[in-house]
Amino acid sequence: MTVSGTATGVRVRIAPSPTGEPHVGTAYIALFNYLFAKKHGGEFILRIEDTDATRSTPEFETKVLDALKWCGLEWKEGPDIGGPYGPYRQSDRKEMYQPYGQELLDKGHAFRCFCTPARLEQMRETQRAAGKPPKYDGLCLNLTAEEVTSRMAAGETTVIRMKIPAEGSCDFTDGVYGDVSIPWDSVDMQVLIKADGMPTYHMANVIDDHLMKITHVARGEEWLASVPKHILLYRYFGWDQPVFMHLSLMRNADKSKLSKRKNPTSISYYSALGYIPEALMNFLGLFFIQIAEGEELLEIDELSEKFDPENLSKAGAIFDIQKLDWLNGRWIREKLSEEEFQARVLTWAMENDRLKQGLRLSQTRISKLGELPDLAGFLLKSDLGLQPSDFAKIKSPPEEILEILNTVQPDLEKILEWNVETIEAELRAIADRMGKKLKVVVSPLFVAVSGSSRSLPLFDSMAILGRSVVRQRLKLAAQAVAALVGSK
Repeated sequence: MTVSGTATGVRVRIAPSPTGEPHVGTAYIALFNYLFAKKHGGEFILRIEDTDATRSTPEFETKVLDALKWCGLEWKEGPDIGGPYGPYRQSDRKEMYQPYGQELLDKGHAFRCFCTPARLEQMRETQRAAGKPPKYDGLCLNLTAEEVTSRMAAGETTVIRMKIPAEGSCDFTDGVYGDVSIPWDSVDMQVLIKADGMPTYHMANVIDDHLMKITHVARGEEWLASVPKHILLYRYFGWDQPVFMHLSLMRNADKSKLSKRKNPTSISYYSALGYIPEALMNFLGLFFIQIAEGEELLEIDELSEKFDPENLSKAGAIFDIQKLDWLNGRWIREKLSEEEFQARVLTWAMENDRLKQGLRLSQTRISKLGELPDLAGFLLKSDLGLQPSDFAKIKSPPEEILEILNTVQPDLEKILEWNVETIEAELRAIADRMGKKLKVVVSPLFVAVSGSSRSLPLFDSMAILGRSVVRQRLKLAAQAVAALVGSK
C-alpha cells in the first residue's frame, strides 16, 4: 500500500452524513482513519457531508460530533475547530462546486439532463421488468447545444450528469482488496449537480478530498462499486487520485449486515447503557490488528503501535456484543481506579441531564426518597427484563398491543428533533392514524419504556432516554408481546 502522501504528508478524513443517530460503523471507520494517521504521523480530518438537505439536521450533526468526541477521537481540522481547507461542512461549500460542474460541461465530460422524476422512475421500472439493473439510459446524452439552451431558457429543470466510457473497465488497486476491475457498462451516468444546485455525494466527495489534500480514502466496502465514478472524476479534472481502502462491513454474528432493525447500532445507545468509550474503541480496534490470545485489553496508543493496515481481513468484522461486554467489564475492573470509577458513574448518570431530569419529574410523585429506585430506576437500567406477563394487565388484547408497538417504533424514526413536544405530537398523530384513543396507544408504551404501568410521564421519559434506547426497548417489548400472541 502506498503511504507516501503528498507534500502535506498523510491526510485522512471521516466524512459522516448528519441524517440520523451516529452509527457504531461510523466509529469503526473513524477509528481506522485515526489509527492510520497516528501510525504515519499524519493528520485526521472531520468533514460533514450534508448534501442531503432533506434529511440532514443540525441536531444530528451535533450528535455526530458529540459521539466521536465521546469515543475519544480528536481531529486536526473540522467544522467545530476550522482549519486551512475549510469550510468543513458541505452545505457551507455550495458555491465552490458550481465552477467544477461547468468545467466538466465545457470539457465534454458531462451533460445536462432534463428527464423528470416520473420519466426516470418509468425507465427504472421497465429495466427491472426486463431483469436489468436500473441505470440512466442516456436519453439526454446527445442533445445539441441549441436544444440545451432553448430548454433551459424555457425554464425546464436540469441536472448535470457525468459521461461514462462505453467500453472497457476501470482497473485500480485497493488497499484492502488488491487489484479490482469493474466494467464501465455497469457504471451509471451519475448526477453530479442536482436541480437545486447542490452537488451529489460523489461530486462533492471528490472535489472536497482534492481541495483538502486527502491522500488516503478509507471507508466501508459498500463504496467499492462507486470508485470508478470517483476515479473518472479525478481523471476528468486532471487531479492525482488518493489511495482507496475499503474496509469490510461490520456484521452480526449470523453474518448479516449490522443494522438497527436487528441490533442497537447507535453510539448513543452504548453510551447510555454505560459502556466505557475506551472499551468500545478497544473492541473496534481489535478488527485492525493481529494479537495473541490474552493480549486483548489495549489502550488507543497500544492499538496504534500494533495497527497494521497491510494485513487487514476481508472476512468481515463481527460485532460480538458478548465480547464487547467482556472487554467493557475488564476495563471497569482492571483499568479504572476507585476514584475514576466513581467519577465515571456520576458522569454517566448525568449524561444528557438524565439523573437531573429524572429527579425533577420524581419530586412530586414520591412520599419518601426510598421510592426513587422503583419509580425512576428505569432511566438508568441497561435492560428492563420485560416478560410477556408484564403486558397482561393492559386492557387491550395482545394483538392490539403488538400492532401499536409495531406501528409506533418505525413512526418515531421520522421525528427529526427528539424532544418532549415532538414525541407527544407524533404519538397523538399515530393515535389519530390508527383510529384509537391516545391512552390506548400510550398504555403499552409505559410498560415498554419503563417496565411498569406506574412511572414518570411517558413523553418526558422517552425524551430523557433518547431515541436509540427507546427504539431498542420498543423492539424488545414487541418480542415479549409476540410471545403472548403466539401462546394463544
